[in-house]
Amino acid sequence: MKIQDIKNRFGIIGTSPLLDRAMDIAIQVAPTDLSVLITGESGTGKEVFPQIIHQLSSRKHGAYIAVNCGAIPEGTIDSELFGHEKGSFTGANEMRKGYFEVADGGTIFLDEVAEMPLATQARLLRVLETGEFIKVGSSKVQKTNVRVVAATNVNLPQAIEKGKFREDLYYRLNTVPVTVPPLRERKQDIHLLFRKFAADFSAKYRMPSIKLDTDAEKLLTNYYYQGNVRQLKNITEQISIIEKTRDINADTLIRYLPQHNITQQPMLAKADGVQTEFTERDILYKILFDLKKDMNDLKKIVVDLIENDSVLKQDFMPENEHIIKKLYQDVGLTETTTLKLGYNENKDYDNGTIVIEEPRSLQQVEEEMIKKALEKYKGKRKHAANELGISERTLYRKINEYGIKE
Repeated sequence: MKIQDIKNRFGIIGTSPLLDRAMDIAIQVAPTDLSVLITGESGTGKEVFPQIIHQLSSRKHGAYIAVNCGAIPEGTIDSELFGHEKGSFTGANEMRKGYFEVADGGTIFLDEVAEMPLATQARLLRVLETGEFIKVGSSKVQKTNVRVVAATNVNLPQAIEKGKFREDLYYRLNTVPVTVPPLRERKQDIHLLFRKFAADFSAKYRMPSIKLDTDAEKLLTNYYYQGNVRQLKNITEQISIIEKTRDINADTLIRYLPQHNITQQPMLAKADGVQTEFTERDILYKILFDLKKDMNDLKKIVVDLIENDSVLKQDFMPENEHIIKKLYQDVGLTETTTLKLGYNENKDYDNGTIVIEEPRSLQQVEEEMIKKALEKYKGKRKHAANELGISERTLYRKINEYGIKE
């Protein structure tokens, strides 16, 4: 069957190569029993592709059930999908079959699959791998022969990194990926869709169809559709109902286009319900962290050059000591390391040697301070204690502890 015949059958409008590619994959995979994951932004029409896959498969005479996982409360989703036994929880007054039991021999479309709780994801993975499931409140294993087609507008690899989606389930669902393009990447289809929607609303509301002039058509084509086909349909319906004139110019059309979207750059993929600005911030942080890592790597290379190149060492002048010291601290040799560059009175480096002094412990520092205070006051403990800011009794104990000879 040709792609155009499929478009006519399912009411798909458009000639975009990206749309045709997505449809071609769906047509090719339909006769198999492979799981399919449909991805794309909200409003692109992902829900049509599972129907195409089901109708062109050997399961077309079986049940087709579409489930919106995001619309089912977390506490009842297991019961909805896999069923429950009577009395298994409060309100379970009778046994109930789940969608996987009802759709045996058919197809289940799991829309917004990323909204599924982790515990339910584990149950779904078992169905995909073994065809087995257990009803809520039961211990009996049941078998089902169901093809699963899933869809999401969430970036699943990001959701996996955040621990909100199982990686093994992702690879099991993503056996064959189908990507539905956003409307902004199907510019040649925008006016075709507009005319179709305008004709539909003309028939629905029994009024003449609206038409665009040249400038309005250009504005409509170049607009950034964050809501994709769904947004275009809503805009067309608003204009059809509100405007009295049927000839729409650019000045009229622009009143129905949210201004902040007209020249917007492509929207970043939305992940797990996180707002777009937070996603952009995360990406900016990642860029900064990568830059910092590259800078640290570069510093380590410079330190290695200084350590291993005697000529390079000799070329450094004393005024560069603070630069080299900072370099050694940055690469993490030790936070308390003191760097000294040895050079003679003639301002020439003493073989360019770089000496790294090992950090001393607090006890070593304390012992040295006590010795210097006693030496300064010629063994008089009272004056030494005052100098150190401790009691004479404490000083006496420290002298014995460190074995200091007076």
